[in-house]
Amino acid sequence: MINSRIAGFLILTFVVIMVCIKIYKWYDKRKIVRRITSLSRGESSERDLIYRLVKSGIPETTIFHDLYLPSKYGYTQVDLVVPTNVGIFVFEVKDYAGWIFGNADNNRWTQILAYGRERHQFYNPIKQNEGHIKALRNLSEQLKNIPMYSIIVFYGSSEIRELSNVPSDCWVEYPRAVSKLVKNILASSEPAPFTDKWEIMRILKSAVANGENEEIRAEHLQKTKRASYGKYRSTYYYRPSLFRFFRRHF
Repeated sequence: MINSRIAGFLILTFVVIMVCIKIYKWYDKRKIVRRITSLSRGESSERDLIYRLVKSGIPETTIFHDLYLPSKYGYTQVDLVVPTNVGIFVFEVKDYAGWIFGNADNNRWTQILAYGRERHQFYNPIKQNEGHIKALRNLSEQLKNIPMYSIIVFYGSSEIRELSNVPSDCWVEYPRAVSKLVKNILASSEPAPFTDKWEIMRILKSAVANGENEEIRAEHLQKTKRASYGKYRSTYYYRPSLFRFFRRHF
């Protein structure tokens, strides 16, 4: 009887400790992310990536979230941009389920759900991020000469089953691998030839501010709808309403 009581007490204590750790991490993440961006902007996966970058040593002041860059056809939206001493990291975050098959040279990648019974096409995220980098380079002469690193991060329950022809300056990763990847690039790369770092910061801050402009956001949304109409089906997987509630509130 005594042993069973002790075992029950230990189990209860363990559960309480784990719950406290979860609550602390949730609070800590919110506190850090709110110093960088609004909790109402972007997706929870993007905010999780912000938290991971900060915990890996990236300064909060160099993380720019939900940017709207002027481009040839209006504005293009970028999830995350991080300027560093070796160049600029440009992140594209995807939140998919199922198996992912892709070739960097093709316009469309394939998502397979329900063990092959359901297939969807979506725009190649490597090409998508190449467009973001092109728009970024066009904003100043200095940016044309700065190394840029394209990083595609797949959240959700997706599994990358086949991926080919990925360029040398591009990486496709899961969230758990991003911190190590960033550290490796920082440690193995030469300093970038910046001529005016303040110009870079002004450009990125302005791009973030564009995301607060309702007209710019509406214009981008309409452009995205026109570009995808009749071509690509949404590949975001269904989430129960309770999950969506918590997702919106972090």
